[in-house]
Amino acid sequence: MSSLRIPVSPHDHTSGPADAEVVLVEYGDYQCPYCGAAYPVVKELLAAYEGQVRFVFRNFPLAEVHAEAVDAAFVAEFAAEHGKFWEAHDLLFEHQQQLGPDLYATICERLDLPLDELRAAVAEERYLARIRADEEGGIRSGVNGTPTFFLNGHRLDSGTEGLAEALAGVIQRSL
Repeated sequence: MSSLRIPVSPHDHTSGPADAEVVLVEYGDYQCPYCGAAYPVVKELLAAYEGQVRFVFRNFPLAEVHAEAVDAAFVAEFAAEHGKFWEAHDLLFEHQQQLGPDLYATICERLDLPLDELRAAVAEERYLARIRADEEGGIRSGVNGTPTFFLNGHRLDSGTEGLAEALAGVIQRSL
């Protein structure tokens, strides 16, 4: 079983209490259909265990097979720079079938983000180092596909199928 090599830090995109005893890390790709299927499952579990789980999302765009994966990650990182990461994250997954420039413009409009600044950030590859750092951390942790989850630092090889059971077990032990 692989373990998380890069510890969760203030650099990460997190939701939930910083001092939670249960930490769920996802390495994901906004265009990956399996990540899209995992998205509502994770949302449901986080709602069920609200206040007990710290959730971390790290970029792992599979650009070789998903042409929009890196651009979608740029949109999320741009939104993060404006304090709206989770809103963009959710919109990207909720509209996964429409990934592309029109959706990115719509997201900027809905979140009141300056589209011209997003275009400039993309042109200058402002977030590429951040995205690559997430990828490198994933590779060091044994990630070779998406989504890959780590629960309290240990890789879950069951994907979303075993996520609910694993999360419930860890929460039960932490009580």
